[in-house]
Amino acid sequence: MTIATGADDRPAQAPAPAPALSSAPAPALTPAQVRVMMWLLLLVYVLNFLDRQILNILAEPIKAELQLSDTQLGLLAGPAFAVFYAVLGIPIARYADRTSTNRVSLISLSLAVWSAMTVLCGYANSFAQMALARIGVGVGEAGCTPAAHSLISDSVAPEKRASAIGFYGMGVPIGTLLGLVIGGVVNDLYGWRAALMLVGLPGIGLAFLLPWLMREPRRLGLVRGQAVAASAPALPVRAAMAEIFSSRAYVLLLVAASVAAFLSYGKGLWTISMFIRSHGLSTTEAGLTMAVALGLAGVLGTWLGGWAADRFGQVNRRHILTLPAIGMAVAAPIQFLGYGAPDWRLAVLLILVPTILNAAYYGPAYACVQGLVRKEARAVAASVMLFGQNLIGLGLGPFVFGALSDWLAPQAGSESVRWVLYSAAWLGFIPAFYFWRASLRLTAELKA
Repeated sequence: MTIATGADDRPAQAPAPAPALSSAPAPALTPAQVRVMMWLLLLVYVLNFLDRQILNILAEPIKAELQLSDTQLGLLAGPAFAVFYAVLGIPIARYADRTSTNRVSLISLSLAVWSAMTVLCGYANSFAQMALARIGVGVGEAGCTPAAHSLISDSVAPEKRASAIGFYGMGVPIGTLLGLVIGGVVNDLYGWRAALMLVGLPGIGLAFLLPWLMREPRRLGLVRGQAVAASAPALPVRAAMAEIFSSRAYVLLLVAASVAAFLSYGKGLWTISMFIRSHGLSTTEAGLTMAVALGLAGVLGTWLGGWAADRFGQVNRRHILTLPAIGMAVAAPIQFLGYGAPDWRLAVLLILVPTILNAAYYGPAYACVQGLVRKEARAVAASVMLFGQNLIGLGLGPFVFGALSDWLAPQAGSESVRWVLYSAAWLGFIPAFYFWRASLRLTAELKA
């Protein structure tokens, strides 16, 4: 795969013309160094989501052995991870934005921590032990993505930023795909404990190699062609936050991405349970099935979103968010039909298209976030977005879906999860609306 290395709601006064995207200085790193960095960051993000999302396919056997309710399962998949991930993300991102910080070392340390805690999940014998290990996974993963986004933005020209961040974002569906396949197969052969241990070990090894394989632009004294003083004062927290939240486009993106994550994480966990409970699939069958529906389709959607943003955004900046806005609206009714399909094969086919369309927001949204603030606030801006996505999305999505399933169980029985998913499908109109509103502000507010 080749890595790619601009209404209504107008302000009262007409804005000055936006600077041409092509006028940006050349990246500090060589093209070869950028390619190596992008592939390594993709691998790190694959392991990030592999360790985070493998719990989805292992949910049913873990529930059975540890005697958990759907609510407790939702707590493990959501708040136990997300609260600490979200809360620690901002101070860690603040540290990443300091010009003296080696972001490569930060990512390496984070990778080692969350991988080791994933291994420890395999030794849990109670809800409390599993919750503590999942908290550890969240603490480790908090240091990854804000620093990665900052690295990418410092190394790639603005007109290629959406496709570059979209390439990095393919770690989400690829990691999810591998988690579903590996988790399902290994669980059926050796049990869920072996699956957790197996996926955690590679990250520990990669963590030791990463500092030797990836270059930090700051260590070269350059960030996209500009001299960087290692002793330069960091942007004050209050100033960074004021700049971030002064952007109406950013606030609209934060709402859109948080609701999208709420639906994505909730549906990701419980759609697998629906295939097991309602369609009678084994964990291996459900894992392989959803690897196609959630994994391969997600890869395609994430790539497509980044490509479309860079391609059409150069014509009109508002089109950076056109595909996410329209795509999520189109996806809602199709996904509803998929959840109600009587045959699991038809259900998979109907879920494919919505998965592609719902995954298309990652590159465009985070590229906009990086372009709405100055470089000294980029990691913080990304972390605030991740705070909303993970506290609201991952923290509440699986938990709320699970609690609703328990509440509906007396009436719906084993179909309670499907009933919850019926309603969730139509909620996709909410992020679609907010992405559209944000798109109307991009021409006026994008800095680079």
